[in-house]
Amino acid sequence: MKLARVVGNVTSTINTTDFEDRTLLVVDLVGPDGTPSGGYQIAVDSVGAGAGETVLLLDEGNGARQVLQAPGAPIRTVIIGIVDEVTSEVG
Repeated sequence: MKLARVVGNVTSTINTTDFEDRTLLVVDLVGPDGTPSGGYQIAVDSVGAGAGETVLLLDEGNGARQVLQAPGAPIRTVIIGIVDEVTSEVG
């Protein structure tokens, strides 16, 4: 799993039917402290995340397809949670 921050939407007028009625979001990867860690992903939203929210990503195709119940879909990354807080007990 990865942490990321939602930064935008992806809109496409022509796509595979597997993406019908699904929201695609652009997310920037972040570290546990919320600072950008470099890179971005385009993820299918399964929880209703919005711009600026920190989210949990599942970035593993088979697991993502299982979450979405879409076994043959060309999906790799799915948003599976909205993060309220990240704490560290290492120290």
